Amino acid sequence: MPGTSSPTARRRELGTMLRARRTELGMTVEDAAKHLLVSPSKISRVETGQRNITARDIRDLAALYQLTDDERQLLAELAAGGKVRAWWQPFNLPYSYATYVGLEADATSIRDFAMSVVPGLLQTGEYAQVVVRASAVDVSDESIQQRVQARLERQRHVLQEKATKFAAMIDESALRRVVGGSAVMQRQLTYLLTACELPNVSIRVVPFASGPLPTPTSKFIILSFDGTPDVVFLESLTGQLVLERESDLAAFHDAYATLDGLALPADDSYERLLAFQHEYRQ
Repeated sequence: MPGTSSPTARRRELGTMLRARRTELGMTVEDAAKHLLVSPSKISRVETGQRNITARDIRDLAALYQLTDDERQLLAELAAGGKVRAWWQPFNLPYSYATYVGLEADATSIRDFAMSVVPGLLQTGEYAQVVVRASAVDVSDESIQQRVQARLERQRHVLQEKATKFAAMIDESALRRVVGGSAVMQRQLTYLLTACELPNVSIRVVPFASGPLPTPTSKFIILSFDGTPDVVFLESLTGQLVLERESDLAAFHDAYATLDGLALPADDSYERLLAFQHEYRQ
């Protein structure tokens, strides 16, 4: 079985393999769709990991793309892996969020910029509950609790069990925004200070004194992987979006590099977090 561990990542690896082979043969999405008597959207969804493939699809794609027996076997293994039940599925997460969780689970490094609230992977349960409730319109209390629990499980899987390299750039506004009251904020700052001690976690503060930011987007995450290209995850009022185009990736890599220059060094960031903790305690 290929080395990736989540069904989302296996579907994405499968799609990357097929897209590379189609491009190598000089075929467009429309060409492939015409030969296979399917819609271009089906080819696109398979290549972006949004859809798994059947045994018949494997047979037809292997013939069209002139795959070897080994390549066909790999395709079948990836397709089987894409159907495996993941740990987060019982939480009944929205599709776009579940897609992100699957990608996050297999990322080798995560770079997170947060301007409005503390990054999800660094939130306490009580802080997360206030944030989720504020953003989940017409959602039941049970669903809110499921999302909060899923967020805490993500922390355990990603930061503790897998120890994925995680770098957070937190704008000062996220630290000054009072979520749930001063006591909740004090405990949230204590949690951030504790997270700073983890060898795989880096937390840096972007102070107001740094001036204007390089992006109007209040939240973006860059996920990096072994063997497949990076992706950028965006959150907005109407949903989430995964970006994979080279031009989009380059723009967000540049934005993160600029933020890196604006942020306080790690030691100074720790002191700033400590100052906020004392402020909320008082």
